[in-house]
Amino acid sequence: MNLSDLKPGEKAYIVKVKGRGSFRKRLTEMGFVKGKSVVYIQQAPMNDPIAYKIMGTEISLRKSEASLIEVEYISEKDIAETEVLKTFEVTDDVPVAIRDKTKHIHVALVGNPNCGKTTLFNYCTGLNEHVGNYNGVTVDSKTGIYKFKDYTIEITDLPGTYSLSAFSPEELYVRRHLLNEYPDVVINVVDASNIERHLFLTTQLIDMDLRVVIALNMYDELEQKGDKFQYEKMGAMLGIPIVPTVSSRGRGIINLFNHVISLYEDKDAMYRHIHINYGENIESAISEIQIELKKNQSLLDKYSSRFISLKLLEKDKDIIELIAECNNRDEILKVSSSQIKKLEKDIGEHIETIIADAKYGFIDGALLETYKKNPSPMRQKSLIIDKILINKWLGFPIFLLFLWLTFEGTFFVGKFPVLWIKQLLVLLHQSLETTMQSSVFKDLLLDGIIQGLGGILIFLPNIILLFFFIAIMEDTGYMARAAFIMDKLMHGIGLHGKSFIPMFMGFGCNVPAIMATRTIESKTDRLVTMLINPLMSCSARLPIYILIVGTFFSHHAGSIIFLIYITGIVLAALLSILLKKVFFRKIEVPYVMELPSYRIPTLRNIFRHIWQRVKQFLKKMTTVILVASIIIWCLSYFPSTPKTKLKTEQIQQLNKSSSLSAVQHNKFTLLYKNYNQWNIENSYLSYIGRWMEPVMKPLGFDWRINVSLLAGISGKEVVVSTLAVLFNDETMIQNTTTMNKSLLNATNTDGTLLFTMPVVLAFLMFVLVYFPCVAVIATIKKESGHIKWSVYTMFFSTLVAWLLALLTKIIASCFL
Repeated sequence: MNLSDLKPGEKAYIVKVKGRGSFRKRLTEMGFVKGKSVVYIQQAPMNDPIAYKIMGTEISLRKSEASLIEVEYISEKDIAETEVLKTFEVTDDVPVAIRDKTKHIHVALVGNPNCGKTTLFNYCTGLNEHVGNYNGVTVDSKTGIYKFKDYTIEITDLPGTYSLSAFSPEELYVRRHLLNEYPDVVINVVDASNIERHLFLTTQLIDMDLRVVIALNMYDELEQKGDKFQYEKMGAMLGIPIVPTVSSRGRGIINLFNHVISLYEDKDAMYRHIHINYGENIESAISEIQIELKKNQSLLDKYSSRFISLKLLEKDKDIIELIAECNNRDEILKVSSSQIKKLEKDIGEHIETIIADAKYGFIDGALLETYKKNPSPMRQKSLIIDKILINKWLGFPIFLLFLWLTFEGTFFVGKFPVLWIKQLLVLLHQSLETTMQSSVFKDLLLDGIIQGLGGILIFLPNIILLFFFIAIMEDTGYMARAAFIMDKLMHGIGLHGKSFIPMFMGFGCNVPAIMATRTIESKTDRLVTMLINPLMSCSARLPIYILIVGTFFSHHAGSIIFLIYITGIVLAALLSILLKKVFFRKIEVPYVMELPSYRIPTLRNIFRHIWQRVKQFLKKMTTVILVASIIIWCLSYFPSTPKTKLKTEQIQQLNKSSSLSAVQHNKFTLLYKNYNQWNIENSYLSYIGRWMEPVMKPLGFDWRINVSLLAGISGKEVVVSTLAVLFNDETMIQNTTTMNKSLLNATNTDGTLLFTMPVVLAFLMFVLVYFPCVAVIATIKKESGHIKWSVYTMFFSTLVAWLLALLTKIIASCFL
């Protein structure tokens, strides 16, 4: 609770003072110190200010000031009662419970994209957030707890941002968090290999008057280059402690959080608030605006007048809205507008350029005194590698080669562990078959759960391999190069290279990929990238591709899957052109994309990345896919007549007799399958599938394919588990040579083959394009801010899928 929430006569203990530095310092000097007791005396006749007693002195505070003091109210009755005596044990007039609360520190991690914030966050909190060597990995804030000494440190990992302007959503998100959530300490993570650019953000944190400590991350790279940086001298100049760190190895972390605690306790000798001198012209403009701002003390209790003045000079819309409630709002805007015109006239540049130049001038001056590059620098490995990988002629072919190797390796290497899993499933199936008594539950377990989940589980190795290759490209820094290579092609479809990152992430999962579009500055480009992202084949579609392609194109499976993914990219490009021409005709935002240094990926990060995805896959298996498999089995099992079920069980028992010849065994097996198939074809599921047939029959799909596609709306993996249940053949989970026999031999009601080559190609095209899963639809609604784009995605994608599948079938029928 806040001090402003107390009632007359109540006593509370101060937990912390929030607000900016100078406000916090002023209240601390008045006696509002953590752990001290404060008593509500009375309020003024107009209800403001309020008189409080602290350290034997009566002090009045405005409600706006009292609302920034966090307190804990403990009644005398609570302290007196024996059952809570231990909890509220009083030491030096401070209850122990209050002392514990004063040792809870809120820390915000702030820094440029790709500076190592999330690596630091993961190391401290033990969480497994996604880490990649390209910008835009963190698209939302994450919070974790770090126990250090006797402090509980709550760490919030904020999105990477180059500045605290309102140019992009993540910049605005970070700034609002810093202004409105009042973190006790900000850790500004700075990439030691690119100090000059990263310190631009630091200057804005200084303007905001926050308690900051700099984590000079990846310091080992600076040492390897042989550069010299007097970081302690730089820290003294900035008034900010600077701590060298290597987050991936935990180097410097203890020292970093020692400084965090010192800052929180106001005991760090290095820390002091400075004013960056922006030159006579800008300083004069700031002073003029501050004169008007200082007429609104409640505003300045929360925000730095210097920071607000600078943002008003930069015509920041969010800050203009912030001062909307000020009584002298018009005078503030009038003065700021006048100062902007004056500055632009005197200097001859746009105001944003003037302020940015002044900041970089300050940074250059500070670095001139503290930073020296190695006079004989080592050869820059990244530049040498880039001469090949992003070469004008070699870059694109190498990129396509990497993609092809990814899918070829996923299929070729994955087929060996897939075999082992299949054999285990066969053993499990046979064991339960012989030990369990005939019952509905046995049928559900064997034909519904094991058959359904087993049909998905066998593809886990392929999914692991796909994420392994993606993790390698992300962590090495090649992902950013892929965006660079694709930039010209992306411009051709109305987007830019930065949109390629979320698109490529879509090969893993479309949900985080759509969330990653937040890093795209242009609102229209962001929306277009969202809408075309479902055409990127996510890992959930991979089991379908492997099942179908492995059955009908077994000798060229990797290459065929590669072509499917390329087809998705081409369709996404065509759709983007259509959307840009019809709905989103706006000027493009200039393409700015960082090319980070190449780094050797750590096994820890790669395994964390893979485990995170595998965990999601297994969670989905035990929830969505399990429930879907049970529902599909129930719909396929009922309504079955007792007579039919009895006949099926009798045939099955006879088939197990050891006295039968091989010919008799084959006869009973065929009879059993025919009875079982009759049950399925007269089930509720069959009615649903046949209801869809008038629409899907032109594509060559029978009711079983229709039902599998309908079930795939919950998650594309469910298509495979549904086919496993519907075709009801144990060979669906057996070895490579026989596992797909049921698909190869599946027939229509007239006895013709169901999966002819035109139908197979049409099916693959339909799966590639049609209705994304429910999670994707929900994410599009959330990120776009409007349900109409979700509805568009559902209906438009399904319509296009039907048309493309029909076209594919017609063309294939002419040649195959």
